[in-house]
Amino acid sequence: MIAYLNALGVVCALGHGQAEVAARLLSGDCSAMQPAEGWMSGRRPVVGAVSIALPAVPLPDQHSRNNQLLYAAALQIEPAIGQAIARYGAHRVAVILGTSTSGIAEASDDIAEYLRHGQFPAHYRYAQQELSAPATFLAQWLQLSGPAYVISTACTSSARALHSAKRLLALGLCDAVLCGGVDSLCGLTLNGFGALEAISERRCNPLSANRDGINIGEAAALFLMTRDANSGDASIALLGAGASSDAHHISAPDPTGAGALQCMGKALDNAGLVPAQIDYLNLHGTATVHNDAMESLAVHRLFGATLPCSSSKPLTGHTLGAAGALEAAFCWLSLSGHNPQGLLPPHVWDGHPDLALPALALVERGQRLNRQRPRRLMSNSFAFGGNNVSLILGDTA
Repeated sequence: MIAYLNALGVVCALGHGQAEVAARLLSGDCSAMQPAEGWMSGRRPVVGAVSIALPAVPLPDQHSRNNQLLYAAALQIEPAIGQAIARYGAHRVAVILGTSTSGIAEASDDIAEYLRHGQFPAHYRYAQQELSAPATFLAQWLQLSGPAYVISTACTSSARALHSAKRLLALGLCDAVLCGGVDSLCGLTLNGFGALEAISERRCNPLSANRDGINIGEAAALFLMTRDANSGDASIALLGAGASSDAHHISAPDPTGAGALQCMGKALDNAGLVPAQIDYLNLHGTATVHNDAMESLAVHRLFGATLPCSSSKPLTGHTLGAAGALEAAFCWLSLSGHNPQGLLPPHVWDGHPDLALPALALVERGQRLNRQRPRRLMSNSFAFGGNNVSLILGDTA
């Protein structure tokens, strides 16, 4: 079954809305990646912060920056959402999202208040920090009664949300799905990755011999997915999705790349494609020593050294639970009317390859897709615990 991605709302360090994000993505604009104070004691990590003023959440008990980011993305596609509800009914519209932070940033501040003064502030609500909070908020705001839930599998969360949305449609359990991911900057995650010695204080440098860790970012990317190709950018579809779980280690990837190779192969099988039919790959590309080594090995084994590849994390930071949906959104924008020249997202780095890694065809600024329609783009997401997801987007007309 083809699942059409009829509408997209997106907000991240690159900007707010399709046009702004696409322009900066395709030009390789890293200007939003800046050192920031206050997140880590004695350190100024580079982060991908959203700089716009975010809208106030209309449900006060659901207020968090995470939900504000999600709301900002949802407002961009509110007319398309309204049309789907009118057409299918509120009970036939589902919500499946990915997150890893939810409202934990606000909860951390409120717990600090409790430790100082012996009581929580009056506005504290436990529910806003639950992992289910983004889906609960969206369903309540839109008065939806279809399935609504959140997947939290670290950095594959929102890629799995898109995978699950496609399956839900295929099973006939709904007729439309609001699917994607959201994560906000949070001291817990920054200091957690800092404890793993995985944070870079420079802009991250994927696949370079000089790579030394990740940058963290925040984002929301929300798709309207249906079986229907008669609305919006209707020809762009989620053609295939594949997942694997190699359970190699709680935080380190399997150095052989076996799980990554398996999920890419499953996505190809699900889409009915072979490797030669993929035109571009958005790498997970975190710029950690071990992830880049594993991914380059797996990609080279499947595609060789000629498939155009890039990591978009130097432009946005690693947005964790939102990353899978955000990078699928980058593929969507690359196929959309916002990219009439057929440009590919460039790989921004220092140009010093790690000679210990298999060579990949990293995209340069101004490089274009080689093929006219139909075009097929893959996006990889890999997470703690050997949790792996690959998605394939393409235009079908």
